[in-house]
Amino acid sequence: MAGRRKQVWITRAQPGADLTAERVRALGHTAMVEPLLLVRNLADVDVDLSGVGALAFTSANGVRAFTDVSGDRSLRVFAVGSATGQAARQAGFRTVLSSDGDVSALAGSIAARKSELGGAVLHPGAVDLAGDLVGALEAQGVAARRLTVYETVSAEIAEARLAELLRCDTVLLHSPRAAEVLAKLLKAQPTPTLRALGLSKNVLKPLTRVKLAGRLSPPHPLEAALLSLISPAS
Repeated sequence: MAGRRKQVWITRAQPGADLTAERVRALGHTAMVEPLLLVRNLADVDVDLSGVGALAFTSANGVRAFTDVSGDRSLRVFAVGSATGQAARQAGFRTVLSSDGDVSALAGSIAARKSELGGAVLHPGAVDLAGDLVGALEAQGVAARRLTVYETVSAEIAEARLAELLRCDTVLLHSPRAAEVLAKLLKAQPTPTLRALGLSKNVLKPLTRVKLAGRLSPPHPLEAALLSLISPAS
């Protein structure tokens, strides 16, 4: 590992936060787990799978929320990233195709197989989505529709705990929504010594006007690439 041990604030929602913390500690850093967002599954979700040929998930949270309201595991699954794909397999889906990248990359992967779909693509996701998968699919001639199954809400952090977190060297951000919450906190308590690492440039956009020690994102939206930025090789 290059450089000194760093204190790293893990902001992503659980249970992903604990997995990220394990990886940060394996790199020799100190992980401070304090999510900025809480995930809440929505009640009374009406799941209609008529005419659906495949499911598309952009997060493990989407997988968990969907499987809470539907027992169907027969459909083919397309997923962003290995973690989302793994969550789908663990939930009991037999045919899972995961692709690295973002929503655009996932849409391209699905469109390349549209002749095999046998119906529309259903995208179970959050109230506020980071990208428009359905729009990207429709633009490529793939029938698609959304199913809102969960929401993310801002977490409450005690004042003393926040003061401790703001003494960290680095904060990790996995979503624009988390960055929005952080931006509000830093507006009230400026912390120019904090360095923000985001999964992508889009994730970091809400922090554009916030004074920080630095902002950096990897060339590809992969967590391994993100963590490599904590102590980049010299």
